Amino acid sequence: MSTPTPILDLREKRENAMQGGGPKRIAAQHEKGKLTARERINLLVDPDSFEEFDMFVTHRCTNFDMEKQVYPGDGVVTGSATVNGRLVYVFAQDFTVIGGSLSIAYAEKICKIMDMAIKNGCPVIGLNDSGGARIQEGIDALAGYAEIFWRNVMSSGVIPQISAIMGPCAGGAVYSPAITDFVIMEKHNSYMFVTGPKVVKTVLNEDVSTADLGGAEVHSGKSGVAHFITGSEEETLMLIKKLLSYLPSNNMEDPPYEPPHDPVDRPCVALDTLVPDNPNKPYDMLDIISEITDDNEFLQVMMNFAPNILVGFARMNGFPVGIVANQPKILAGVLDINASVKAARFVRFCDAFNIPLIVLEDVPGFLPGTNQEHNGIIRNGAKMLYAFAEATVPKITVIVRKAYGGAYCVMNSRHMRADLVYAWPSAEIAVMGPKGAVEVIFRKEIQASEDPKQTLLDKESEYAKKFANPYAAAERGYIDDIIEPSRTRFRLIRALEMLANKKDSIPPRKHGNIPL
Repeated sequence: MSTPTPILDLREKRENAMQGGGPKRIAAQHEKGKLTARERINLLVDPDSFEEFDMFVTHRCTNFDMEKQVYPGDGVVTGSATVNGRLVYVFAQDFTVIGGSLSIAYAEKICKIMDMAIKNGCPVIGLNDSGGARIQEGIDALAGYAEIFWRNVMSSGVIPQISAIMGPCAGGAVYSPAITDFVIMEKHNSYMFVTGPKVVKTVLNEDVSTADLGGAEVHSGKSGVAHFITGSEEETLMLIKKLLSYLPSNNMEDPPYEPPHDPVDRPCVALDTLVPDNPNKPYDMLDIISEITDDNEFLQVMMNFAPNILVGFARMNGFPVGIVANQPKILAGVLDINASVKAARFVRFCDAFNIPLIVLEDVPGFLPGTNQEHNGIIRNGAKMLYAFAEATVPKITVIVRKAYGGAYCVMNSRHMRADLVYAWPSAEIAVMGPKGAVEVIFRKEIQASEDPKQTLLDKESEYAKKFANPYAAAERGYIDDIIEPSRTRFRLIRALEMLANKKDSIPPRKHGNIPL
């Protein structure tokens, strides 16, 4: 029996739609070292799991002869699929069709899957590669972007949203990724900026390259817009899979458990001698994280931005956790504006998606200076304080060494409603370091002494004996236990098990007024 003509017509139309902008433009995309929209989706999702929607949608614009440029799908591929067996919704912008520019029809396709994702409680993954708003459509294109932005905001804290920047992302297009939870930039072909180099030249008479204005290295290291930077599109797509493995599908679920192979009671003997005897000598906090986590794995977020604080995901006995840790080898682990904002946003994400928080603390305080004060260290430091105070997920702090001043309070102290606070014997908990404290408390006595230098040293030693240890805080119940470093992994896992059914709440309100 021959195949009916309507079915043949459907197959032909479907094959035509699969060609995007046509063979020449696909070849041009490959010449740039870029994959096509469908190639990206095929690499990301489980084999044969992608269900495409709106393949035959076309734009409705007749301005500037646009009726002569009509392509099925209109520059974006949308649908549902599974990633490691879990349902997700995906859109991939197709640069081969009118430069991937956004029309109102294109926006409606994206909005449709975003609505479906919210209803079904599934992550949304956006693969961005677009020249921005389709100028020929004018206000319709802008309306399309605004509809997407609104859904980004409504989805925030409800379902995970991940944006991969695989090519250009300019103008209003940058704000949708900026609202999502994680932005990944491929360093060779991606860039993001509100206004391009030509506009910068016209308005400010400033010459700047595309990479220097909005490249991946700029946004991962200076602006903090990008949470990850990758070396290839394939690496980007693999990273999305890895990131998803730590995240629940929505805010009503627990994060995904994976059966562990790493023993709960594995001793971490190296930790007993890791912290130097000299309190001013740095060490690498990543060594501690590696020792205590399952299989020594840690997915660091925003690695190149504010490296004086570390944030990222790991597993403890198979369960995902979010880790926030000072990094003593960078600026002695102080909190500055960028570190505070970086940590605050990560804490709020983990709290929104039921991911317990582990804090590893070694902080000498907030970074002083006119630059920090004038740029708002008070306001920005308060964001981190606010985030920890507001979080209701299990929160456990380990004070490794220094916990000084207001930074002690901010780093998930007992008084910010930490569930458990442990300290190593090397912990120093005080208003400030011995030298600074002595110069304030004993100023007159030091000035009046026959040997001010020796008196200063004696008073420093006296102060250190009294406060450069965890016992004064433990006596007041501000620390729940002083533990041997080698037992840290075991104690944290036991604490997480104890807190697994924690129920906590904050006063009813529309929302708080975080100091943005």
